[in-house]
Amino acid sequence: MLVIETAGLTKRYPRVTALDELDMSVGEGVTGLVGANGAGKSTLIKILLGLVPATSGTAHVLGCDVATEGKAIRSHVGYMPEHDCLPADVPASDLVVHLGQMSGLPYPAARERASDVLRHVGLGEERYRPIGGYSTGMKQRVKLAQALVHDPRLVLLDEPTNGLDPSSRDDMLSLVRRIGTEFGIAVLVTSHLLGELERISDHVVVIEAGRLLRSSATTDFTHATGVLLVEVQGRTDANQLLGQALVDAGLRARPASGMVEVDVRNEETYDVVRDVTVELGLGLVRMQERHHRIEDVFREGGAGSVQPV
Repeated sequence: MLVIETAGLTKRYPRVTALDELDMSVGEGVTGLVGANGAGKSTLIKILLGLVPATSGTAHVLGCDVATEGKAIRSHVGYMPEHDCLPADVPASDLVVHLGQMSGLPYPAARERASDVLRHVGLGEERYRPIGGYSTGMKQRVKLAQALVHDPRLVLLDEPTNGLDPSSRDDMLSLVRRIGTEFGIAVLVTSHLLGELERISDHVVVIEAGRLLRSSATTDFTHATGVLLVEVQGRTDANQLLGQALVDAGLRARPASGMVEVDVRNEETYDVVRDVTVELGLGLVRMQERHHRIEDVFREGGAGSVQPV
C-alpha cells in the first residue's frame, strides 16, 4: 500500500525551484529520503502536510489530496521538525499532552498516550522538568514523542539525528527503526547522512535539486560489486607484493586505500588469494566482498555535500 504518492510535484519560489516535477512513491515500512542540504526535503514534507501549497503537480498522503485535505492528513500523520522549536519553560509531559489534545484526543487519553510515548522514547522522570534544561538528545526525544502521541499511521521525521553525538544518534536510529517494525507505523525519515539510512531503511528515495535521482529498495543500493577487498600485513610493501603476485596468477588486482582490490571471477578467486598470501609469507587480515553504498549514487550523479557516516 502506498502512503505517499506525488506526480509532477513542483514548488517554485521567486529565485529558486525547491521541487522540480518530482514523481515519487512511498510504501509501508521505513523509507529514507536522502539529499544534500537544499535538495528540497523539508519543502516536500511541508507540502505533504498541507502546510505549503505546491506550484503545480499533485501529492496524496494516505489517499488524501494535500491541496484540499490537509486537516485530515495532519490528523493521521505525525511530524518531527528538524529545528529546535520547543518551549523552554514547559515540561515535556505537559507539552506532549497538549499536542495530543490538539490532535483530537480527549484529555484522559492524551495524558495516557503521552506517558506511554515518553517512556518509549526513553524519558522517565525527566519528562516533568522544563524542556529548557534538556540536552539536545532529550529534546529530540520530546519531538519524536509528540509526533507519536496521537497514534498516527505515518510519521515524517525531518533530520531526527540533527545535533546528536554518536551514541545518542545510534539510540535515535534504533527508535526510528522500531517505530516502523514493531509498531507498524509507516516512516519517512530524511537525512543527509547516508550511512544512517542504509542502517534503518527498507527503501531509499534520493533527490537532487528537487528532482528524483533514484528510488529503490535499500538492498538494491548495497548489492555486491563483484570486487574483493583484501588486507594483508607483514611487510611495508605487502600490498604491492600481493597485488603483483595476484596479477601474475592471472587475476585482475590493484591497490585501493591501504588494501588490494581483486575482481572476483568465480569461487576459486578466494582460494587463489589465500594461497598466494600464504606463499608470500604475509598475514591475511581481512578478505571481504565490497558492496555499493548510497553515496555511490551521488558520485555518479555529481551531487555534493551529502555525507557518508
